Amino acid sequence: MRARATPPAPFQSLGSRVSILHVVIVGLSMVMTIGAWSFSKKQIETRNLMRFETARNSVVELIHDGMRRYEDALWAGVSAMESHGGDMTLAQWRSFAQALRVDEKYPGINGIGVIHFVGQEALAGYLAQRRAERPEFVSFPDHDGPIRMPISFVEPESANAAAIGLDVAHEANRRTAALLSRETGRAQISGPITLVQDAASTPGFLFFAPYYAGPAPGTVRERREQIIGSVYAPFVVHKLMAGLLAKDRRDIHFSITDAGQMIYSELGTDEHRNDPEPMFAETVSMQLYGREWVVDIRTNLAFRTKNTYAQPWVILAGGLIIEVLIISMLLLMSRGNARAIAYAEKATLALREKTRKLNATNNELEQFAYAASHDLKTPIRGIGGLAEMLREDLADYLASPEANPEIAENLDHIDERVARMTDLTNSIMAFARVGTVIEAQKSLNLAEVISTLALDFGLQDDQLEFEGEIPLIEADPVGLRRILENLVGNAIKYHDGVKPLAVKVRARAKQDRLYFEVIDNGPGIEPRFHQRIFDVFQTLRRPNGPESTGIGLAIVKKLVEMHGGTITLKSNLGHGAAFYFDWPAKQDAVDISAALPEAA
Repeated sequence: MRARATPPAPFQSLGSRVSILHVVIVGLSMVMTIGAWSFSKKQIETRNLMRFETARNSVVELIHDGMRRYEDALWAGVSAMESHGGDMTLAQWRSFAQALRVDEKYPGINGIGVIHFVGQEALAGYLAQRRAERPEFVSFPDHDGPIRMPISFVEPESANAAAIGLDVAHEANRRTAALLSRETGRAQISGPITLVQDAASTPGFLFFAPYYAGPAPGTVRERREQIIGSVYAPFVVHKLMAGLLAKDRRDIHFSITDAGQMIYSELGTDEHRNDPEPMFAETVSMQLYGREWVVDIRTNLAFRTKNTYAQPWVILAGGLIIEVLIISMLLLMSRGNARAIAYAEKATLALREKTRKLNATNNELEQFAYAASHDLKTPIRGIGGLAEMLREDLADYLASPEANPEIAENLDHIDERVARMTDLTNSIMAFARVGTVIEAQKSLNLAEVISTLALDFGLQDDQLEFEGEIPLIEADPVGLRRILENLVGNAIKYHDGVKPLAVKVRARAKQDRLYFEVIDNGPGIEPRFHQRIFDVFQTLRRPNGPESTGIGLAIVKKLVEMHGGTITLKSNLGHGAAFYFDWPAKQDAVDISAALPEAA
């Protein structure tokens, strides 16, 4: 940077002279702090939403999976009935149910039994058959319907004795589901009911699977004529949910309604983990064996405890503290500049001497970024070392089944951020090292440079091509090689694989300038980002894309402009990118500080 002959107009705050550049730096730093806070907050919100969606999907899938397992048990009962010609004795059914091990294999189910479909004319024969096994058997309650559907067997009998003989045709929800199951030949659940064997009279339902006489019927008429009965299972909803989902081990609570009637709820205020203002809530509609269950899912206090928003606020607080430090540092540096200028004025030094002194001070400021980045390396390495020590100390725990997987993930995040910070500091140092003096160096053969790049990047002949016949490069060959490395490297790094990689480097000479084109067939860049990508710390990284410090193209632009050239980009999404820049054909060692923007 060069000092202007005329000092900038000072801000009178605190008696210091704060330049526009300093204000811009503080403003950009504040924008970056707010941006980091906003980004972190958004990331936390997205992570929490994903965790809620995972928990929500888990609840829905567990209900679906559990009901499918219960359905399998019913069809096993149907197979058992069909293997006995459509009829089993009480002893045979009891033996089957014991072999099925309902209590152990199907937690949440109240039992498994058989319902026979009996016409009024066959009722006396049916009752005689049942009373031959159980003399006290009666069918109840009495009704005038054309068909009876008494419960013949249900096991375990001790928990379901009150239901034996119950005619499910007497009540609309039971009857409707049983008949629908008969008509369709598929499993069906009933609307909400109260089981006679449930002393607490809580909501429940029945699950039916029909079986028929003879070959499998193919029409509704055949099913009505061949129906024998249904294998069924009674459910008390709160017992079902306790069997399917351990409430105390979940971070969400939910309720279920069927046809507007609440059949299960964990959302009461008496729940010790109930969150009166849940972080997330969603209503899910489940189509389940002929019924629609509406599930209202909400996060509880356990979810809130595990998913706080503290991290973004810590970032914001830390950023603001850094802002205060930066402002203080700038004020101190500005005050130092003001004192230097005042001293120079008092000493009546010539304008050239004053300019030299200000240039020296500003050069120190330019080296500050390099020194700061260099000094940051030690604590960054220390953080990486501490993470490695933690990983070694926790190796046995992380390998154990009881290990919390988030610990290993957090250590991986630390390693990732240490690597990114190392890359960033190295890039800042590289940017700061782009010198202000170009030294005369050996000439450069451009064709050999392209061949070397192909070898360095492991490319085939058809992946990196060179076109052009120009003389040897005499002006800053190291800088030109660095530019080509960055542009070709970016084309490789961001190639999306939709087409085979193809990069072309073209060069032509015109008078005392060389004109270059670096063209790739990658994903392209939207025109609105064409200027932004050359700014320091700017990157267009996509999700799951390669990491970037956002400094590479800033170095390219700085090198080109140091040599009196310009760099432009032509690109559209899906059509690759083409970078154009010019370079001097020959240049001896010169001081190029005059080519840099003037600043106080």
